[in-house]
Amino acid sequence: MVKSGLKDDLFAPGSHPRVSQYRLAAHLGAAFLVYSAMLYSGLSILRTHRLLANPTAGLSLITQLRSPPLRRLRLSVAALSLLVFTTVMSGALVAGLDAGLIYNEFPYMGLGLTPPRKELFDPFYSHTPDNSDLVWRNALENPSLVQLDHRILATTTFTAVMALWAYTRYSPRLRPLLRGAEMKGVTGGVRGVCHLVWLQVTLGITTLLYLVPLPIASAHQAGALALLTGVLVLGNRVWIPRRTVEMLRRVQQASSGRGGPTVGRVTGLGGVEQKRPFFTSRAVMMK
Repeated sequence: MVKSGLKDDLFAPGSHPRVSQYRLAAHLGAAFLVYSAMLYSGLSILRTHRLLANPTAGLSLITQLRSPPLRRLRLSVAALSLLVFTTVMSGALVAGLDAGLIYNEFPYMGLGLTPPRKELFDPFYSHTPDNSDLVWRNALENPSLVQLDHRILATTTFTAVMALWAYTRYSPRLRPLLRGAEMKGVTGGVRGVCHLVWLQVTLGITTLLYLVPLPIASAHQAGALALLTGVLVLGNRVWIPRRTVEMLRRVQQASSGRGGPTVGRVTGLGGVEQKRPFFTSRAVMMK
């Protein structure tokens, strides 16, 4: 990405460094994917540890999460995470093209909600004689269309979050399932995502209206990461990995065969016998 900005015209008087929006989006996307994988792995380990502390309650929670209304909630959260990530990638294109420096108003873009069609699909950005690449070139290289796409995706994300909040609050089938003590984390996660999306929309509109000041623009980018984090935390509360379910079942079966989660004698380092709860490790040799 840095190399893409080191061109000869960089050293011309009055010039400013510009990097490839494609490499910028790829770099940001890779960073977000690595962060998401690390965060979700850590959250999964912590949740598995909590569930193994009480396998019976853990299996009861999994049974509730597998009910049809909550299954739709899980699918909705998964779709929302993909939508948030796609919106972040469109924001990277906006940053790479400096598309935030045009149409600094909201919700209008010029005289209407969208610029003229001729401006959105300008043949100037096409690289082929027959204009076969007109659509995708403009979608990725035309600042006007890139900003419009980001506005549409951001509005869709905001609408999806508010629809998810309304579904968890007013659905007659889902609301009773979320009243239990085990489900308070789900409702709290939905509220947290709502707060984050309101903050992110406010930062995005402010960044646009004030011609992309660096502090607000940086806060807007950080808000995107915070929103994705909130969605992943919510997902961790409604998604249960199959491996965790299998571990809970094995631990419960072993515990029921021994009259509960008893303390067993295990062999530690140097052959020294130690006492530890039966369900805290799968890699010990029970005597």
